[in-house]
Order: sequence, then structure tokens, then C-alpha cells
Amino acid sequence: MAKAQRRFVCSACGGVQARWAGKCPDCGEWNTLNERVIEPVAEDLHRPELIEASAAPVPLDEIALDATHRWGTRLSEFDRVLGGGLVAGSAVLLGGDPGIGKSTLALQVARSLADDGRKTLYVTSEESPGQVRLRAERLRGAAEPTNVDAVSGGKRTAGGDGAGVLVAAQSNLDVILNQIRLQKPHVVIVDSVQMVYRPDLPSVPGSATQLRDCASRLVWLAKQMGFALILVGHVTKEGAIAGPKVLEHIVDCVLYFEGERFASHRLIRAAKNRFGSTDELGIFEMTDAGLRPVEDPSRLFLEQIDASRPGSVILAACEGTRVLMVEVQALCVQSVFGAAKRKATGVDAGRVAMILAVLEKHAGHVLGDQDVFVNIVGGVKVAEPAADLAIALAVAGTRMNRALPRGTAVFGELGLGGEVRPVYHAQRRLAEAGRIGIGRVISPAAERAGRASRANAAARGNGMQISVCKNVQDAMKLLE
Repeated sequence: MAKAQRRFVCSACGGVQARWAGKCPDCGEWNTLNERVIEPVAEDLHRPELIEASAAPVPLDEIALDATHRWGTRLSEFDRVLGGGLVAGSAVLLGGDPGIGKSTLALQVARSLADDGRKTLYVTSEESPGQVRLRAERLRGAAEPTNVDAVSGGKRTAGGDGAGVLVAAQSNLDVILNQIRLQKPHVVIVDSVQMVYRPDLPSVPGSATQLRDCASRLVWLAKQMGFALILVGHVTKEGAIAGPKVLEHIVDCVLYFEGERFASHRLIRAAKNRFGSTDELGIFEMTDAGLRPVEDPSRLFLEQIDASRPGSVILAACEGTRVLMVEVQALCVQSVFGAAKRKATGVDAGRVAMILAVLEKHAGHVLGDQDVFVNIVGGVKVAEPAADLAIALAVAGTRMNRALPRGTAVFGELGLGGEVRPVYHAQRRLAEAGRIGIGRVISPAAERAGRASRANAAARGNGMQISVCKNVQDAMKLLE
């Protein structure tokens, strides 16, 4: 029998080295190689056993278009980000900061799927079944049985697939896989994957080796049995999902749950989605009864539409197919330490620096001795270039102590030559502005005359005035 070997395993990427080094040769991280005793294990033990014979290859043209089934979760914002609901046989990785509400969202999803007759197995590796029950009690109706027989005095009906949410407090992967094979659920939720371990591996739970192997086996079983898998993962202080990057590669969808812990709203967005777009944004509001989808987010992030003050501009931003009306704020103060500060929250700091350079070159604003602060109200992150014009007007407004007219929204991209460039979904932005009562929109000229006429006609139908800007100088003239 082969002898045990000593190897050095990287805690960041899971790479195995024969000798210790200060820097991992695979990922480049420092001080991550830890000595491990590798016991000899048969090759077949590292491979999942076959449940059934492998299916024969099928020609692409003979695959049915509806081969991929989606299950709605009754949480409209969650389904929006997923692309319409959970896909049978898919694997979803949900990450977020501690206390942000990942377990609450997972429990609500489990309950909603169980209500629709989907047998759901909720595996908790960090809590006891009693703790899960207490959380369910805090959610209105979440702990009630799914199928109730009025004749039997309120007892759960037997034999139905929707027999409520099955809870298993287990972290041993072998036991979890056995329960999945016995129960044959439609949906499996593992909260969280960092605590799941294989007993035959020498590394500790949460290490790169354990995470990679446990997640691979769970995803493989989901593909074979056809159940939807949701893995809840921790997030590091840098904002990335803890564990090796391969954990994000082996799943079908990676969701990030964001938001301020002490704020009422939460944002969920997809960093990867094999069954839908990664541009969609889901918005929830944390209440005493759990997470509630926000159907009208523009009014959530824009409470004072008629307010007019220097340094505050309403931006019509696009997140996928959704238009959000958010408030952009800017503040300029005299620098007292020599080197001027540039701080941006919710937007790219490099983009803000470029906009400040355009204002200095083409608008005549001297900002080299000013500390400039830019913030998107409500914790929303805007990555699209359509926010350039709103940021420029907010900075110029606070610098000149002038504001835009009341009820004015802005969108447009700035070029390095000072020109205002068109952006996509202009008609959709105008329609959303008119819906919430915006009376005036500052926008770039459309690249086609036909598109401009259609947008202007739609705006006039809503009683809205459009001010077209060709360059940053035209936009500055609109500040009162």
C-alpha cells in the first residue's frame, strides 16, 4: 500500500506543491501554502458513482426547444435576475455579506417553491433545525404546512410532493448526497457551502480543496437527477465569494446580494448567468415579514422629485431592461492639504476623474484645488456611461452654486472632446421619466433623425419637455 505523502496546499487556489514557497506558483498569493498529509485514496473514490447509464448523444436539431423548464419562485425580483425562474438541473451560487439576508431569501425561495408543489430540501450546515424554524416563524406564514387537509383537522396531507420544506442540519457531504438520493427533491438549498466537507479529505471545511470537491459533486448530482441547486456562499472583505474562483466557474449562475446592512433595501445582481442576462437588477425591501420585492424602485430611490438644489441631479439609469431614476449628488470644497481628493461612491472613480478633466478643458471649471465627492443616493451602483452628463452637471452645479430646474432628469455620455454622445434605451428612459412625473429631460441628440422624432413624440404625449445637448457647454447653460 502506498505511503502517506506530505504536500503543501494553497489555501487560496487549492494548488498542490511538492515544496514550500513564500509565493504560490499557481495563483501568486503570498503565505498561502500549508503543509498537509495526503493519504493514499483510490482513484474511484474521487469520482461520483454513476446513478444510471449515461445517455447517448442527441443531435442538436432533435433537442426540444422547451427542454429547459423554469420554476417561478413568486419573488418577482429574484426571478427577474435569474431570467424567469430556476432552471431544473441548474446550479446557482448566492453570495453576500454577513447579515445581509441570504438565509432569509433562501428560506423564502424554499417556501414559495414548496407552495407550488416542488419538493424542497433545505440543508443547513451552520444552524440547527430549531434555528431555521425560529427564522421561519419571523416570516409570516413561512413555517405553516404547505398542504393542509381540512378533513384531517389541519394535518399535512400525506403522499404529496409539496409536503412543506424539508430541513436537514448536516454538513457531511456523504450524508447530504444520500438524503438527496432518498428524498428525490425538485430543489436543494445548501446554506452554506463553506461548512460542507468530505470526511475522506484531510483538509479542513472551507478550504479550497473541500469547497471545490464538494461543490463539484453537488453540481454533478443536480445535473444527473434534474433538481435545481442553490448554494449559499460567504463573501470576503474584498467583496468576492470566498473560496477558489473555480467555484464560480462550475455553477451556472452567480448572484451577489448587496446593500447596506442597516438600510431597508437590498440589491441582487447576476455576475454570471448561463440561462439569462447578467444586466438585470433585483430590488428587495427588508421588512418584519422578510424580503419584499420592490415593484417601483424609481420612487424608492427618488423621494423628492420636485426638489432643486445645487449639486443634485436626477439620473435616468438603465439596469438591463429596467430604468431606475436615481439621485446623483456632488460636493466641491476647497482643498487644504495640497493634493485634492477625489472620492466616488456608486460610480467608477476613474470615470469621475475623466469627467472632471472634461469640465476643466471644455467648460472652464478649475477643479485642481477642489476636493470633489460624488455619490449615488441609496447605495445603487451605476456602471453605464449614461451617467456622465448627470455627474458633470452635479459637479458644475455645486461649483457654481446653481441648480437644474425642478423635476428635471438627465442622461448622456460625455466624450473627451466635450461632446454629448447618445446612449441606448433613450425611449425607455423617457417613458419612465414621464411615468413618475418628470417634466423635463436633458438628453443627447439621437444618432438618427427617425429615432429622435419618435422619442420627442413620445415625450410630448406625456407632456414632457426635452432639452437636447450637443456638447457640455450646452448643458452648462441649463443650470439656473
